[in-house]
Amino acid sequence: MRDSKKIRLFLLLLAFLQGAYASTNFIDCFNTFRDNANMTLDASGLVDVNGRSVANVSSDIMNNAVGFMYETCRSQCGQGSEKPTWANISQQFGAWLLPYLALISQLPFGARHRVDNLMSAILTVGSPVLAGYSMIITILNARWISRRFENLSFPNGEDAVRILISLQQNPLRITNDDSLLSSLVVLPDNDDWWPTVADFLDYTHTWSIASVTSIAWVIIAYLLTVAGSLSDVQANINSNGQGTGSVWLWLIPIVIGWLQLSPKCDYTRVKKAMDNADAMAFVATSDGGVVKAADLSERRAVSIDTSVEKPSSPDENLTPPVFNYARAIPWSRSAEDVLDAFRMASNNAREHRPVRMGDVVWRNANRRNIIEPCNRSGNSSEVDAYCRLPRYAVRSPWASGMFFRMFVASLFPLALQWATTGSAALVVYLTPTVGLGCRSLAYLIYGALATIVWAMLVMSSILSHYASSYSDRRMSSIMMRLAKGLSNLLRWGGKFLAIVNAIGIIATGMLQFTSIYDNCYCNSSALGIGVNDAYYIVMTGSLDLGQTKAAWFGALALSCSVSLGFIFFMSLLTDLVPI
Repeated sequence: MRDSKKIRLFLLLLAFLQGAYASTNFIDCFNTFRDNANMTLDASGLVDVNGRSVANVSSDIMNNAVGFMYETCRSQCGQGSEKPTWANISQQFGAWLLPYLALISQLPFGARHRVDNLMSAILTVGSPVLAGYSMIITILNARWISRRFENLSFPNGEDAVRILISLQQNPLRITNDDSLLSSLVVLPDNDDWWPTVADFLDYTHTWSIASVTSIAWVIIAYLLTVAGSLSDVQANINSNGQGTGSVWLWLIPIVIGWLQLSPKCDYTRVKKAMDNADAMAFVATSDGGVVKAADLSERRAVSIDTSVEKPSSPDENLTPPVFNYARAIPWSRSAEDVLDAFRMASNNAREHRPVRMGDVVWRNANRRNIIEPCNRSGNSSEVDAYCRLPRYAVRSPWASGMFFRMFVASLFPLALQWATTGSAALVVYLTPTVGLGCRSLAYLIYGALATIVWAMLVMSSILSHYASSYSDRRMSSIMMRLAKGLSNLLRWGGKFLAIVNAIGIIATGMLQFTSIYDNCYCNSSALGIGVNDAYYIVMTGSLDLGQTKAAWFGALALSCSVSLGFIFFMSLLTDLVPI
């Protein structure tokens, strides 16, 4: 008895699902309706290629009618979608979407936990603007610190630049407690520390056979499928993957960019490099001697350890480069602290001032551009004074030019995002019936959410740095808690939207390939035109698809040109970045 009830319940559920997802053959439905209209000479609901009503004349009904109004379509054919074919689904998925999903594996990861690597991939797909912003701000910060060090003449300056740039994917921490930083910069005993750490960090995660093959596969597949779709526009015109191919095109310049930059994001390897150099760091003592930094405490002048000083944002600890949005501001501040120490030491050396205050003679030994080690020795107070900024100098929590670099870093990723997303929306917008429909709206929502995610997470990084920088000053604790709380909300909300957006753009492609969008509402562009004026062109054989083909060509040119421009712009900026 119970088994029979279960069987009846299953049959009822099956019938319900069949009704909910009932497939429709719109060509047969249209032909049947047109034949009945011809018999009754009642062309109500039929339209021509321009969406105009057809006269109640047999010749017009049979020769000019190519579609029907949305309400007529719904009443005659129902609300179901066109029945998909597995051949079309597999072909479209394999040609337009699968190569991009495989290319995601070539993004740099390196986090300590797999869930963080997964989150970095989701953030990249959910917000290409954020991925591009993190890349460009990384390049701009590297150029900025390289230029600032160019005019300094003090030992180990070039190695300091290499180290600072290599640590952009890690929570860089700088401290001068116990004269740690000033000793590291000034003392000749630390001349081995700088090149050793720079060499330890000089590993590359760049081009490989797998990455080149993946990129080539995506490019060749995209060009071949575009050529095929342009040669036969009418074939699967509503389930064609041209829009899907364009909306994912941003991934190629992002992957190429990170491969060219070769970010040092392997946390285990970087941590090992920093730990191996610990035994080589020395600190000046109060009596003029030196002692190993490891003998004083666990603190280091340059470190990636956040156990002593908590990061302003938890995302600082996540080494995949997409999280550089959270590290850019604190990294710049820390890098400028190192720069200031080298700058003051360089200025004093140019004035031929030795570190030890009792020495009034600068020893040169007839070598003009060489700073003798004896000029760089002194006690802890003297090395601190040698690297200390003037009293009138005010240390800002924000590195110089930071907000301008953030502004510049936002322009090209926004252009890349909306060139590819706009191309995808343009393709489906100008496909008959012309107008805003389900497909074009899905692409526009993807672009809008990607932009919102970027804005939320960047604003979160600003607020978190603000809260951590001013926490020890005499300011309202309520204001600090408010800034920190708002930062957390923006970070959590941005990540949630990124997850939704990443799932949504993949689902959008699958819904298009499986013909879910092939229904009366979506194919008539009722969303943009309005249900009263919307119409569905069913018979596309007699249409002049020149506008559609031109739109597809234009979308291809727009997305490809901006993608190439992004790669070119990024290549120009990397001339000062040691790779």
